[in-house]
Amino acid sequence: MNNPFGNITQPPATRNFGTDPGTAFGNILQLIFNVLIMAGGIWALLNFILAGYAFLSAGDNPKGVEAAWAKIYQTIIGLVFLVGAFLIAGVIGLLIYGKPDALLHPVLTF
Repeated sequence: MNNPFGNITQPPATRNFGTDPGTAFGNILQLIFNVLIMAGGIWALLNFILAGYAFLSAGDNPKGVEAAWAKIYQTIIGLVFLVGAFLIAGVIGLLIYGKPDALLHPVLTF
């Protein structure tokens, strides 16, 4: 096939993702999703630790205890949204594409 742009070589740093453009893009997206999940989990853990510290240091202050519980509830809600997004993506991928990981590990066809 004649390429109008000349000979294009793949950059060395992207060779770990594969040589097929469709699967390589999917691998990059999967890496981004994994990093976002890990960041969300680390952020939730940090929020739990800070809320626990706020709860322990509140003492007899009811507003401090209430703020700590609010932070704990908000962190739990955030984790539910994080897990729920992947559950919904799995269900949609299963219904539309027949594979639960179709949206989480996309493969483009050219």
